Amino acid sequence: MEKALMENKQVIFKGYIVGTPKETDMEIRVGSKFKVEAPKGSGAFVVKNLYLSCDPYLRGRMRDFHGSYVPPFVPGSVMEGFGVARVLDSDNPNFKPGNLVSGLTGWEEYSLIQKTDHLRKVEQNDMPLSYYVGLLGMPGFTAYAGFYEVCAPEKGNHVFVSAASGAVGQLVGQLAKIHGCYVVGSAGTSQKVDLLKNKLGFDEAFNYKEEPELDAALKRYFPKGIDIYFDNVGGAMLDAALLNMRNHGRIAVCGMLSQHSQSDPQGIHNLYCLVQKSIRMQGFLQHNYQHLHARFLEDITGLYKQGKIVYVEDMNEGLESAPAAFAGLFSGKNVGKQVVRVANE
Repeated sequence: MEKALMENKQVIFKGYIVGTPKETDMEIRVGSKFKVEAPKGSGAFVVKNLYLSCDPYLRGRMRDFHGSYVPPFVPGSVMEGFGVARVLDSDNPNFKPGNLVSGLTGWEEYSLIQKTDHLRKVEQNDMPLSYYVGLLGMPGFTAYAGFYEVCAPEKGNHVFVSAASGAVGQLVGQLAKIHGCYVVGSAGTSQKVDLLKNKLGFDEAFNYKEEPELDAALKRYFPKGIDIYFDNVGGAMLDAALLNMRNHGRIAVCGMLSQHSQSDPQGIHNLYCLVQKSIRMQGFLQHNYQHLHARFLEDITGLYKQGKIVYVEDMNEGLESAPAAFAGLFSGKNVGKQVVRVANE
């Protein structure tokens, strides 16, 4: 039977950028007719994309730099990122039509998937499918591995989380509370501060944009110092946190959101605190902790179903909304995990 030819709407990366990503750095294009058929002998399969994840790390792929853990986008090509998709046709015995998968896919309506190294089947259950690009996807696993493996938490620890209402930060804070820690988060609007305190269960939260001195703000919320700093922003916040760490404190460097768009990244002035206070500061990538993934899914699914954690999504509708949704990350427009719904499940 002849396979259908479908129009395939795509998000195209126009060219390398300097500064903050803008919606105009991407464009929507309807590609040539897409044949919903996996080539014989290819081991590939065709998917219909359902949800796409907007993540800050994609900014790093918008510059011509090949020394990172992921290569740059090719100007004029389809962008890619984490998503959830349904298999339509397959030449791979491990992925059959009808299977749901999560992992790297194109920012387009239909994709031909050839690399399956980091792709996982999604077992259908009563969890929202979009959570597999958030709570149960890369951001959730980043929070889980970073908090338990890098931060090495102990009950009673004083924990600070920056960008705390984002996809990773909101889960780190809740895991810390479950672990018996005192938790403070920073965010960029009063709405997000209210969310942290009244929905996500943080002990305290503050709007960093309203603080004239970050060092003074941290001393106010942590008069006895910080045991764990989960850093999502770098820059001035990291510098201030270093001054307020306790002896043998731990800093998990997860992201550098404040530096993504800087042509001349800001230096860190207080690194001497690492020596003075015997602080351990470690960067990490979630894919280095794959041995924990099964436990992560079981633990987080259980906590969610028991009502012990909540998760906040910011859902945009339609592939054409993806450029604006992604650009909005860098001005703090999103409240919670930014997701784009490409198609109905």
